[in-house]
Amino acid sequence: MKKNQPNTAWERLTDKEINDAYNFCNGYKHFLNIAKTEREATEYIVNEALSAGFKRIEEMNSIEAGQKILVEQKGKVAALIVVGEEPIYNGLNIIASHTDSPRLDLKPRPMYEDDGLAFFKTHYYGGIKKYHWLAIPLALHGVVIKKDGSCIKINIGESEEDITFTIADLLPHLAKDQMEKKMSEAISGEGLNALIGTRYNKDNGDKSIKAYLKEILKSEYNIEEDDFTSAELQLVPALKAKDLGFDRSMVAGYGQDDRVSAYCSLKAILETDKPPKTAMCLFVDKEEIGSMGNTGLQSLLIENITAELLHLDGNDSYHVLRNTLMKSYALSADVNAAVDPNYPEVFEKMNNSSLSKGVVLTKYTGSRGKSVSNDANPEYVAKIRNLFDSNNIEWQVGELGKVDIGGGGTVAQYIAYYGIEVVDCGVAILGMHSPFEIASKADIYMSYKAYKAFFKDL
Repeated sequence: MKKNQPNTAWERLTDKEINDAYNFCNGYKHFLNIAKTEREATEYIVNEALSAGFKRIEEMNSIEAGQKILVEQKGKVAALIVVGEEPIYNGLNIIASHTDSPRLDLKPRPMYEDDGLAFFKTHYYGGIKKYHWLAIPLALHGVVIKKDGSCIKINIGESEEDITFTIADLLPHLAKDQMEKKMSEAISGEGLNALIGTRYNKDNGDKSIKAYLKEILKSEYNIEEDDFTSAELQLVPALKAKDLGFDRSMVAGYGQDDRVSAYCSLKAILETDKPPKTAMCLFVDKEEIGSMGNTGLQSLLIENITAELLHLDGNDSYHVLRNTLMKSYALSADVNAAVDPNYPEVFEKMNNSSLSKGVVLTKYTGSRGKSVSNDANPEYVAKIRNLFDSNNIEWQVGELGKVDIGGGGTVAQYIAYYGIEVVDCGVAILGMHSPFEIASKADIYMSYKAYKAFFKDL
């Protein structure tokens, strides 16, 4: 049966492939549970790469086919490179995903108390529905950098016996006015304050709750109040990734946008040996806020890493660097929205992606009139179609909702800036940007197979 048909991938997978998909997702769920921030994801990726024989680029003096190279920057960006048999200047095969997800960041001065309650003030990161973050258990992840440069890693609220945090919702008995507001206005950004304590220390005579919490932070975590200024702390859902459905055919969990692409591409590059063209797997930050900053793909990250590879290969020509990038191919590995029949008014079913119909090829993203979209060239899309069909990969096409409803962007446009041929390719997600996103195990496995084929056969 031809690919891109409307029936589900489950109908065409063999029993072995179904079993392989389920087993693959066991490792994926573990990754989701231990890598809830971009720093944690990067740490996991780096450790996996080193265990698989990758060497840090700082240790390299030259380039030869089959070498496996690791680049890590600022604890938030990683690149895994497998040198191909062709010269690097013939171009790279690049897969880029992002490891940041919507969350609640602590403000630089977060602690306060009011009416006998102590709170953390937050600033939400990325596109969220604010009401999603009320009345759920929250965990605190991140780092605190002391004035002397030392780093304190924070991970509070994940184990069963650990404490938790939450943002209390207004009881329905008093919420008449709130529930008459538009959803976007019912909860304010400044109202997303997480409850952190109610007691004061009777022994020191200070009846301030905040003072007692400062004592706890100092004694248990070596954190002073001023240290929050140089901290990167995130409140994330304290929920474990789990199998969903009686048939266990789905994975539900936080941060699948876009850690599903990160995990699948990581596994693909770890299993790649001496490909025809040099393979590069990029894991980047800040996509959810426009890929800004020096860890996002609007920086010179791709150019700098490619320049370093060419330098190790004895070529420092800027002209060669530009041509190397122009000859490269890329997949912007990112998720798309799955059709939800509970909300038929926002989807165009002929062209929107669905759960369990394979990995999604998204020719263009953007909003309404394809604003801020890459819009991949059809010649390149044809190459990818042929690649997937030749490797028995189940795939589908996708758009992000009806034309006039909304839309969104990916890192594809920043990759295309260098003249690289690029198309979006990833998993369809239900409940995207919610604290508990849903993906099909069939699609996850097909994404992994697609990325592996891209490195091996394109």
